[in-house]
Amino acid sequence: MSLTLYNTLSRQKQAFEPLEPGAVKMYCCGVTVYDYCHLGHARSYIVWDTVRRYLMWRGYRVRYVQNFTDIDDKILNRAKQEGSTMKTVAERYTQAYFEDMARLNILEADVYTYATHTLDGIKRLIGELEAKGMAYPTGGDVYYSVRKFEGYGKLSGRKLEDMQAGASGRVTVSPETGGIGQEAAGENTAPQKQDPFDFALWKGAKPGEPSWDSPWGPGRPGWHIECSAMVREQLGSTIDIHMGGADLVFPHHENEIAQSEAATGHPLATYWLHNGMVNVGGEKMSKSLGNFTTIRALLDSPDAPEPMALRLFVLQAQYRKPIDFTDAAIASAKNSWQTIGDGLRFGYQYGAQLGWSDVQDSDFGDPAAMRIDRDREAVLQFQTAMDDDFNTPGALAVLFDLAKDLRRAGNVILHQGQADEDADTLRQQWQTLVCLAAVLGLTVEPPAQGSESSNSLTDGAIATLLAERQAARAAKNFAESDRIRDELQAQGITLIDKPGGVTEWHR
Repeated sequence: MSLTLYNTLSRQKQAFEPLEPGAVKMYCCGVTVYDYCHLGHARSYIVWDTVRRYLMWRGYRVRYVQNFTDIDDKILNRAKQEGSTMKTVAERYTQAYFEDMARLNILEADVYTYATHTLDGIKRLIGELEAKGMAYPTGGDVYYSVRKFEGYGKLSGRKLEDMQAGASGRVTVSPETGGIGQEAAGENTAPQKQDPFDFALWKGAKPGEPSWDSPWGPGRPGWHIECSAMVREQLGSTIDIHMGGADLVFPHHENEIAQSEAATGHPLATYWLHNGMVNVGGEKMSKSLGNFTTIRALLDSPDAPEPMALRLFVLQAQYRKPIDFTDAAIASAKNSWQTIGDGLRFGYQYGAQLGWSDVQDSDFGDPAAMRIDRDREAVLQFQTAMDDDFNTPGALAVLFDLAKDLRRAGNVILHQGQADEDADTLRQQWQTLVCLAAVLGLTVEPPAQGSESSNSLTDGAIATLLAERQAARAAKNFAESDRIRDELQAQGITLIDKPGGVTEWHR
């Protein structure tokens, strides 16, 4: 089986062939650190974390680089609002990023690179573009000559003449991103430019703003040139995969291509991957609509989903398609995670009873210590799905089948005192589930070594909680009912709901 990726550049699926056999160089556009990460960030970084995990599982040596944009107008504006500095704001929200990503089980990048740490490379790249006649200085600024790059628009499919016609000749640069935009009326916001399509590589210093020395005078870099310089400094002239949200295709990634390829004469990336956007209740998520939700606000809310349920919600959709965040969708993801989580806990709950010899080993349950049969039907189905442009919905279907079988086996053990399947077969099923789930970043916390968490609850305390749960169910307060069930399960108590409103429990 061969891995195929949908390449935004070619607008079709292509067989994956890395530049160096067995190795993959990946770059992911990171966050601008001026606020807490939102659900759109959660979607993007869960997707690319899963892509990275799968490539590693397939045997590739992956070098994954992600940047932080820590020089930007938005950061400056936040600093002005707070009466602090750009450095203070950037450091605070960079730390918040790491905290949020850790909760979602997102692996740290091999390298994190920062605009402020790459200023020499940025200035060197601008100098090369100027020397080649692709950039020009004016009034302390430096602009890129878009019309001189023959391939401009090849990623987004946009043509300059179409954009110009659509704008009735009025095309301006966005003050925040330096990207090309359109306006119906008003004056050009950058009169020093030779062409309205040109974008800023270097911005001259303004009073009261931080700046750095350069051959063109004090100032700071534009957004697009930062990523071009960071990619080249960390990974070279050409990389295998460049990733980001669909909102970055134009102008950011288009401008990256123009800058990098004009300077080096080589393709910036072989494959361009972009994830779809997050909608909330059918509408685009935005602060102006009041439907903007941060990761930590969601996970810290009273009826919060587990982080793994949020990760599962993201993976239930094909990564290139938009997803709609609704209460019903999150409730469904919670139920789905309950099923997979039950399957992942099977070995911890029943391994000793089944006579598995390694249940006391320190690495019990660690997928890195497991060896599963790659020729098993479930593994082949999983790989077939993921090889098809990272089809996580198809991969999750395999996990659900394994988890449901293990949950059924667990119920038999609970009710009959022994399994109705071979212990080694159940062990293979469980290990297969654990290993494949880990490829998608879905894990459960193993119980503390040597602990009996369920001993902390007396039979009377359990009975009280069951009565509260029954009352919540009668009042149709299913969120509270689920919370009590999850609380009991976390302490080693399994509930079995039977007809007539009867609930049995087992430690």
